[in-house]
Amino acid sequence: MEPCLQHGCADGVATVTIANPAKRNAMTAAMWRELPGLLARYAADPSVRALVLTGAGDTFCAGADISSLTEGGPDSRELAIAAEEALAAFPKPTLAAVRGYCVGGGCQLAAACDLRFAEQDARFGITPARLGIVYGPGSTRRLVDLVGPATAKYLLFSAELIDAERALRTGLVDEVLPAGGLDKRVAEFTAVLTARSQLTQAAAKEFAAGPVDPARHAYWTRRMDASGERAEGVAAFLERREPRFTWTPATD
Repeated sequence: MEPCLQHGCADGVATVTIANPAKRNAMTAAMWRELPGLLARYAADPSVRALVLTGAGDTFCAGADISSLTEGGPDSRELAIAAEEALAAFPKPTLAAVRGYCVGGGCQLAAACDLRFAEQDARFGITPARLGIVYGPGSTRRLVDLVGPATAKYLLFSAELIDAERALRTGLVDEVLPAGGLDKRVAEFTAVLTARSQLTQAAAKEFAAGPVDPARHAYWTRRMDASGERAEGVAAFLERREPRFTWTPATD
């Protein structure tokens, strides 16, 4: 199989699968280059309400394909940063579903997702110190926000791998599942996400990303008042039924 990003959408959930089995799903320069455009298409698709990033087979992603990055020169490393930032900026909920190795650029991508679910055999590591590469400030800040400065320094200084239980304790992972349990749990949780208000999710994602301009709070309050989402949520609660939220950026 040629290295590629496999993708598709079902029941409101887009799934992007990193596929390069010959190199433990390492990302090539071409794959880094493709990801932002792929994400932009799913961001603009009103039928997509959430996105799952995973790896083919029993590995999430062992990082960047070093031979590919070397051939591409220094600019190729910028492709990885651009892909990570595009994933972090994706306007809908994102979830990394992790099995096996989640290392280097793979961990960088997982950290750029909103949530990370992992099977108990997963191993995480951030390895630029093995290669003499400066980890970007945005990537470093995102890691610190997830796990705190001490664990971020441990990972970055040592390039050592940690297991799923330690990743869970430190905040790098949100849930750890037994072997064979990941797909079922991801399907259940993404079904929950697609049933919730996209307006609430979009505002929460923006507010969680950093300091909030009061004008943006006012913007989202206006969207809430105009969308009918709040009225539907309250009515559904009073009528003891599931809400039918219909707001999307396309309908705003």
